[in-house]
Amino acid sequence: MGTIVTKVEVERKPDEVFAYVTDPNHFTEWQANVTGGHLEGGEPVVGAKCLTRRKIGGRERDVTSRLTEFDPPRAWSVHGDEGPIRSTVKVTVEPIAGRDASTVTIDLDFEGHGIGKLLVPLMVVPQSRKEMVRNMARLKANLER
Repeated sequence: MGTIVTKVEVERKPDEVFAYVTDPNHFTEWQANVTGGHLEGGEPVVGAKCLTRRKIGGRERDVTSRLTEFDPPRAWSVHGDEGPIRSTVKVTVEPIAGRDASTVTIDLDFEGHGIGKLLVPLMVVPQSRKEMVRNMARLKANLER
């Protein structure tokens, strides 16, 4: 339902990039609508709950996702568990040959349930496309500081 794929090159090694981009404790530093985040239990293992607090529609809401893939320093994925709009996020970090640099790809998709079936194509996808461009720029700036 309208996959959004964004990429950015970062002048940092893949293991450093992966550790930062996949840690929910850092999401507030580079994702505009996130006001808090953590992994339940603290350990990044498949099946762990990823809990984030996001500004959605002018209000803060808790969002629960499950870690579905954890393959450091290359791949990390989560899938939304509940609510009318559930996202699937896949992060891939790839080394750039001959440099201490990485390409970060974030593949974001949404699944609408109930009213979410209307909101995803009308509001969520267009807003997320714009937001991801800014988020990736912040991610790059933070990692290259």
